[in-house]
Formats: sequence, structure tokens, C-alpha cells
Amino acid sequence: MSGLGGGDGGEEAAAWYESAVDSLLFFRGDVAESVGAMRRVAPGAPLGQAFAAYLGLLGTERTQAVAAGEEFARFRAEADHTAFTERERAHLRAASVWLGGDIERAGAMLREINVGWPRDTLALAVGHQIDFFTGNADSLRDRIAGALTAWDEEDPHYGPLLGMFGFGLEESGDYARAEQVAMSAVERQPRDVWGIHAVVHAFEMQGRFADGIRYLDARRRDWGANNMMAVHNWWHYALYALEAGDTDRVLEIYDATLDPASSSGLALELLDAAALLWRFYVDAETAEDAQQLVGERWGALADAWAARDNGPHYAFNDTHAVMAYLGAGRMREAEELVADRTEWAARPHPGVSNHTMTAEVGLPVCRALIAFARGRYPETVELLLPLRGRLQTFGGSHAQRDAVQRTLVEAALRGQRWELARTLLSERLNLRPTSPYNWLGQARLADQLGQAALAATARERAAALAAPGKSALAGAGVAQPRGPVRA
Repeated sequence: MSGLGGGDGGEEAAAWYESAVDSLLFFRGDVAESVGAMRRVAPGAPLGQAFAAYLGLLGTERTQAVAAGEEFARFRAEADHTAFTERERAHLRAASVWLGGDIERAGAMLREINVGWPRDTLALAVGHQIDFFTGNADSLRDRIAGALTAWDEEDPHYGPLLGMFGFGLEESGDYARAEQVAMSAVERQPRDVWGIHAVVHAFEMQGRFADGIRYLDARRRDWGANNMMAVHNWWHYALYALEAGDTDRVLEIYDATLDPASSSGLALELLDAAALLWRFYVDAETAEDAQQLVGERWGALADAWAARDNGPHYAFNDTHAVMAYLGAGRMREAEELVADRTEWAARPHPGVSNHTMTAEVGLPVCRALIAFARGRYPETVELLLPLRGRLQTFGGSHAQRDAVQRTLVEAALRGQRWELARTLLSERLNLRPTSPYNWLGQARLADQLGQAALAATARERAAALAAPGKSALAGAGVAQPRGPVRA
């Protein structure tokens, strides 16, 4: 469903548009090339210009967004908007609002497009990513659910829509249905890497990490390289290996797929690297122990974040940059980033969603991470405890935000907040009773309370739960470099 207007380009432009939409859905690296070709063939087509603006925003990189905004502004100033259809004008308005900083309003505008045009795949796909960036679980689910009955189930893009719907179901807590829907999406399109990602999330949230390892191994040729989700799905594989207690495999995966030396250097990949290494940092008894295990990886990652110098654009990225600086022992850079964002947040920025994200969630989380690194655990608790129920408002998934939740658990343990630690661990154990991490936390708490029998039982339970994951990893192949993902 292209509907290209602007009076030029014709069938060739429509073909490039469909190719670009297909690449967007399947996270192929040639999406930008297809959009560029469409714009060369039909420079006056508004959907081509809106698509280019969306691509400039989807990477959550300020430099890309600024460049896209400048090109988009030139087009809008020169174009005859009376020649465009209402749908085209709606896309131009949504792109303009997002470029202006109001990502939530842009998401709502895209949803309105899908009320009138439920088979507008571009609006569905971009809106779904906006829901992810803003942590809006209900909309992740309902945006796609509201369009599905308008689609022919034989349409080749119906499968990717099911993959999106599956992810929305998972983030909304319906794990069994999410798994079912996402698996059906992948059965339709084996290289639907977002659908695979939805299945992986469903396993993660159910603590079924051995099943996740086997699932990813069975489909590794479909997801493991040559797509823009490869790094993130390898990150999920590493989380499974971490639950199984195989730190050597985790670091092997990191070196082959997440290390910034072999990545694009974009924030979406660097934050996965930081979130993985931060788990080592939090789990280790001392910063020195974490450094000994991770080695020089923190320094290279911190260098990659510093090289971006991207300014205030997306608070979720900022927290992961702070993790990298702290892991590398570069406290000054972490504090400088927080000082810069504090100064920025103190000024009014009407209509800029990231202002609220930064002021209300991003900065308190960053300060809590710094307090944790300084050993000020009561301060970490006081900063994170009021936020734990609304961390989703600065974006990411449950699995990604768990790095912050684990920081709170560890701060409660180290700060001797025993009742709070008991409560947090009880929640985790009852929500994911198959997680070795949760049982090991319970064992540590029991140690501190002098409950030796309970501690021993919890450790035995953790070891028994880790065993299937270790067995699954024993039959897995070696992680390979992720391969090129961008044209």
C-alpha cells in the first residue's frame, strides 16, 4: 500500500517504497538504500520524505535526527501540500512532530493514520517502534491488534504484524499468548527477526532460558547475522547463558557480536553491550572483581560512548552511557554527563518528550548508578525505589530495564535493607521461580540473616535450574561475528 503522490516517479517509485517497507519489517540493512532510491526517482513524493525522516529518528541518535530534520524542513518549505492526499499529509505531520521532539504525540498521530488506513504498514511499523521507545506496553499490543482484522492473512506482511503483536502481548504480560502468536509469525516468515525477538522475550520473562537457547540455536541462520536485530538477539542469547552461569560463553558472545570494535557504534547496539556488562558489575562482590572478569572491555565501550558526544536526545541511552563510564572507572565522565543533562533539564523544552523522560526518570537513575558505584547503597535505594514501578516511561523493554531493577536489589542487599531485599526477591521468585539469579539472591539474603539451611536450599535450587541451560549450551556452536547489517 504505497499511495505515492507528488506527481512523479510512478511505478518505479512505488516499487522502491514497497521494497523499503519490506526491509523495514525484516530489519534488513538495505532499507536506507531503498528509501534513497525512491527519493531520487520521486523527489516530490511525500511518503518518501516522511520515510527518510522516520529512518533518521529510529536510531535514537541526535546527529541523525538533526540531519534528517534539515532535509525534511527543506522539502516541506518547497512542496505544494495541496497536491498531497490526506494520508500523505498525515505522515508529514507525524514526522514533523517527532522531529520536533514530541515522540508520544507522533505515536498517537500514527495510530490515527491506522484508524483510517489500517493497512498502512509504514505507520504501523514506525508507531510500534515509538511505543517501544516510550515503554508503552498497551499501545505496543493494541496498535497492532486494532489493525489486524483489516488484513488478509495471506498477505506476506501479515506475519511480521503478528510478530509485532506478539511482542506487544509479551510486554503487556500475556506471555503464553505472546509465545504462541510470535511463533506463528516465525512459522510464516522464518527470517522475521522481530518475531524471533518476541519469542525470545516471552521465554525470558517466563525464566525459560534453556528453551530460549535451544530455540535460538535451531534458528541461528535466520537471525544470527546480516540484519539489524542480530546484535540485540545475540544479547538475549547472552542473557540466557548468564542465567545458566556460563560466564565464558557470555563473554564469548560479547566479543563476537557486541564489542564496539565490531559494531556500528550506534547507541542501540552500545546500550546492549553496556546492559550486559553492567550485570557483571552488579553481580560481582567488588568493582575489582568485576574488572578482573570483564577486563578491558569496559574501557573500549566507554570510549565508544564518549566518541558519540550526542548530547541530550534519549534518556535511555544516557543511562547506559553512565553504566559504561562507571564500569570503566571513569567517574568524572559519568558525572559530567549527569551535570550536562541536569543543566539541560532545568530549562524549559515544551513539547520535547525526552525532557520529561530525562528529568523524571533518566537523571535519578543515572544518579543512582553513580551512588552504587561509590558504594553509597542507601542513596541508590532511595533514588530507585520510587521509580521501580514507572521505569517503563523512559523506554526499553522489561528485559532491558531489569539491569536497573537488579541494581536496586543489590543495593538493598549491600545496604542491609533486609526487609526490602526480602520483598524484592520474593516478587522476583514468585514471578520467575525458574530463574537461578533470583534463587542465588535469596541465598545471599539468607546468609546475611543467619539462615544457613535456607541459603543451602536456595543454592541447590539455583544449581538445579541452571543445569538444563548448561546442557543446552554444551550442544551449541560457537558465536560467530554478526556480519554486516547496513548497506
